[in-house]
Amino acid sequence: MSLDADQIVERRRLRRKITFWRTLGVLAAVAALAVGVASVAGDGVSASSPHVARVTIGGIIRNDRARVELLEEIGRSRARAVILSIDSPGGTVTGSEQLFDALRRLSEKKPVVAVVEGIAASGAYIAALGADHIVARRNALVGSVGVIYQYPNVTELLKTVGVAMEDIKSSPLKASPNPYTPTTPEARAAVESLVKDSYAWFKGLVSERRKMSDDKLATVTDGRVFTGHQGLDLQLVDELGDERTARAWLAREKGIPENLKVRSWRTREVDSEFGWLLGAARGAVAALGFPQAAEFLTQTARGALERAQLDGLLALWHPRTDG
Repeated sequence: MSLDADQIVERRRLRRKITFWRTLGVLAAVAALAVGVASVAGDGVSASSPHVARVTIGGIIRNDRARVELLEEIGRSRARAVILSIDSPGGTVTGSEQLFDALRRLSEKKPVVAVVEGIAASGAYIAALGADHIVARRNALVGSVGVIYQYPNVTELLKTVGVAMEDIKSSPLKASPNPYTPTTPEARAAVESLVKDSYAWFKGLVSERRKMSDDKLATVTDGRVFTGHQGLDLQLVDELGDERTARAWLAREKGIPENLKVRSWRTREVDSEFGWLLGAARGAVAALGFPQAAEFLTQTARGALERAQLDGLLALWHPRTDG
């Protein structure tokens, strides 16, 4: 049975209305997500208004140009002060040095206070030294002043399976030590010289920044970690407390109002984190017959997410070779 022409027209009109409202619903959902992400990323505080900047240091510290650029951007912003929230076991010597230098440059423009939330050991304590003031929770861990170089040696295992590594090199210390041959005294001495040189730099940094006596310096630089409570007596930290304590210090010493809003600053793009969502939304809109709207949706959402400045980088553990 054939349908009346008016019914066909009416059904087509109804289908277009349904498609329109479906598309609008998808756009609204993605826009709400983007706004929500941006709000969380910046705590609802604009970078162009006076605020206190919060920077989080977590995971393994490595060379990170994006983080250096972030600190430089904060230095140019309207942030009145910076809170460095630290919870990290450390990282590489060079990565920690890079972060320390960037923080000292930032401190020339804004007061910087470090808050040790959980642990600031080794390279993370170097980062804390970059601040003007260090606050730690009573049972947080600080210190671990020292340098370590680790490598496996599978010589005996290779003997068991009947494998021998042969090499031809320009000099005895080239690519030494390596896991395939016994470590020679000369190779061990060469590595020890590297460790001692970096350790002397770290130790000098503690002495310079914390202004402690030789006796205390010897105590805190033997590689141990200390609780925040112990670190207070040893001059590793300045106060026990949390971010509120840091805000009180900023108000007391630097004249930064305690009611000034805090904005979290983060690095990296988040496209990799939310790419699946953008792709699904774009596919849904395109399937509804609106390819141009799909492209507009993608660009708008990606721009909002990029402005949110969320850190999409996951810190992956790997054996530490130094710092």
